Amino acid sequence: MTEAIWGDTTKTPEIDWRMSAALENVPRGDGDLPEVTNLAGAVRAWVDLDPDHKAAAVLTTERAVLIDGVSSTSFTGDGIASLAERLPASPSAIGG
Repeated sequence: MTEAIWGDTTKTPEIDWRMSAALENVPRGDGDLPEVTNLAGAVRAWVDLDPDHKAAAVLTTERAVLIDGVSSTSFTGDGIASLAERLPASPSAIGG
């Protein structure tokens, strides 16, 4: 018989920061085009936005991300901030 062990890693497993992601509703030059990059790049771009653009931004991921037991492919405001808190400080820590 195998015993299940539940902990924080089951609520928030390791995030694949290299997966594709789009950061939408933020200005790009003269237009409002989504920035398509990896998840780490999209979150870093969001961190650099002013408060109004942060509030309007929508981040969509290639695959679901599980944070605190909740799975989602679309993040706004506090959801993106939660991803930013988990973002490795060094881009080299993400791999590639």
